[in-house]
Amino acid sequence: MASEFVRYSAEIETFDPKLSEYLTRIIDFWETKVRASPHTEGSGQAVRGAHAKTLGVVRATVEILADAPAPYAQGIYAKPGRHDALIRFSSASNHLGPDALLGPVLGFAIKIFDVEGTKLIDDEPDATTFDLVLKNNPTFIANTAKNYLFIEDIGDRAADYLARGRAGFHQLLTDLVTGKGTLEQEDWAWEELFAFVKAATQTPVRNPLLSTYWTMAAVRHGDHVAKVRVAPAADNTEKAIHHRLDLDNAPDVFGPALADELRAAAFDFDLQVQLSTDLSAMPVNDATVEWPEQLSPFVAVGRVHLPRQDVSAPETIKKGDALAFNQWRVTTEHRPLGEIMDVRRIYTASANARRALNHQPQREPTSADEVVPPPAMGR
Repeated sequence: MASEFVRYSAEIETFDPKLSEYLTRIIDFWETKVRASPHTEGSGQAVRGAHAKTLGVVRATVEILADAPAPYAQGIYAKPGRHDALIRFSSASNHLGPDALLGPVLGFAIKIFDVEGTKLIDDEPDATTFDLVLKNNPTFIANTAKNYLFIEDIGDRAADYLARGRAGFHQLLTDLVTGKGTLEQEDWAWEELFAFVKAATQTPVRNPLLSTYWTMAAVRHGDHVAKVRVAPAADNTEKAIHHRLDLDNAPDVFGPALADELRAAAFDFDLQVQLSTDLSAMPVNDATVEWPEQLSPFVAVGRVHLPRQDVSAPETIKKGDALAFNQWRVTTEHRPLGEIMDVRRIYTASANARRALNHQPQREPTSADEVVPPPAMGR
């Protein structure tokens, strides 16, 4: 079975020789944005450069399954057991505001506790936390650092483009595909354009507890290469109160729906891994490509349990705001792969700037109890 899957090696990744130059410019963009955010976002506090709006910080447990097939039981998934965890549900937008304006793209960032091993992040590499940073879209909107430079700016100003109606939308698409006029025609960013439009127009408005969330880009999975996702358990739909959401009903729709659901019932997600079988059809360096499930299905390696709880407590919201999630807070066996994942190292600089401005702790929590008290509502 294992011979069917692509074997991990460093040679499967490609990097632009000017990557370090691009990273410096990208870090400057995000640090500048974060420093200006107390004024530009109107909250009086520094907010995240991306995924700015928190929908809820939720206590959870992650159970690593004992019966996953050997190619999937790699790294941390090779040791069955339970771990406490925290999940931050968020809007994926760079801004604060009403959900109708921010749109339906959501984030699911999970911090798993008591995971041994050195992490691939400069800040606190010996911390025992392990992060998965996921979004309700199977692909990312950039493949390279060079293209990310203009895409980050266009995405940040999307509302300004769209406020001009059809003409503004056409200008957004033109700027994206041409790199704001900087790309030669043979280098136009068609893949990024299609991924951007698909995410903006085809992501459904859905209850956060009924959505699937992906890593979008590839990660190492021990001996293999993978993408990871969490998918709602089959009985989540039966438990749910909010099966249809109308973002025009109120400024805040996703967050209150999440709170309603978790007051009433516990919910579960299946933690699943998809292994690459073909680097042409399931590439590492093109994060805009969705890997076909007919070539390699997702296989469960764990279960994420969200017990009944109150996620609206002000103290929980305050402490949750100080959390930082990063794709690189993982062990070597789960190293993010590809140039665009290397770009996402910069979120450390953004998080440090935000927490410094807000006088928040610049450290990882040692337990879920530090952020969210144990739920009193039962399973």
